[in-house]
Amino acid sequence: NTWAIRMTHQQLPPTEIPSNAPEHCPGTSSQQAGFSSACQTCPNQQVCQTAPKGPDPDIPLIVEKMSLVKHKILVLSGKGGVGKSTFSAQLSYILAKKGFQVGLMDIDICGPSIPTMLGLEGEEVHSTSGSGIEPIYSTADNLSVMSVGFFLEDPSNAVIWRGPKKNGLIKQFLKDVDWGELDFLIVDTPPGTSDEHLSVVQLLKDAQVDGAIIVTTPQEVSMVDVRKEISFCRKVGLPLLGLVENMSGFVCPKCKTKTMIFPNTRGGGEKLAEEKEIRFLGRIPIDPLLARACDEGRDFVEEFPDSAAAIA
Repeated sequence: NTWAIRMTHQQLPPTEIPSNAPEHCPGTSSQQAGFSSACQTCPNQQVCQTAPKGPDPDIPLIVEKMSLVKHKILVLSGKGGVGKSTFSAQLSYILAKKGFQVGLMDIDICGPSIPTMLGLEGEEVHSTSGSGIEPIYSTADNLSVMSVGFFLEDPSNAVIWRGPKKNGLIKQFLKDVDWGELDFLIVDTPPGTSDEHLSVVQLLKDAQVDGAIIVTTPQEVSMVDVRKEISFCRKVGLPLLGLVENMSGFVCPKCKTKTMIFPNTRGGGEKLAEEKEIRFLGRIPIDPLLARACDEGRDFVEEFPDSAAAIA
């Protein structure tokens, strides 16, 4: 609409204006987002065109469904290959082992690895009697999982979707999956700050999300992108719960000597957390047993409680 196009940066909430947007940005939740004349030269145009915006009639349904979930935590990075899915899977195992009711939602639509990491490849999704979707349960009956990987006939098939279809699936996971009453819902995300991230944040904005855990590796090439993710969280009003440095050296299982495989030339994750005023949650070393546990869908901490990565 006309008034939205005319609004200036100063008239809109700061969380609705990307830092690299043009002067007359209508705001990311405006119906004109991605379509106004100001959007034609904006690098965010495609993302804004496909992300949910304006009053969404499904939001109240999502809020109602999420009211049964005590804690909602997103696992983010900005960088691919830093171990977000590994962290999400093992965190879910640990919480379930402590007796909590846990849900793990995998919104890495193009690279869903959670079914493999939890040993659930080949599981089929079923509808509930109320036209909802029944989540898949891990070996522990208090750990429920949902991923696009359960909908693929062949796990090696590529998922080639544009934004609207991704957004629709994320909404379906939040609205239609029968999560029930949960203590924790862990949301595993893909790398970047794109469609999936905007969608899940906007769809959960009224559902009292606890915040995000940021995962990085020690080297600067990773932290460059992690800084962008931190900036994204602050722009959209997503609280930052803390930062984890993954793949933080290799501890020899015999002599216990630690070798930094990825050099932290600029101070690593702890320095970054200090720089961005985020709580530093700790370091997780590289462990071949952890990689094997993920490949085989096993609970690493339960099977190798004395390993350096499990202790971390």
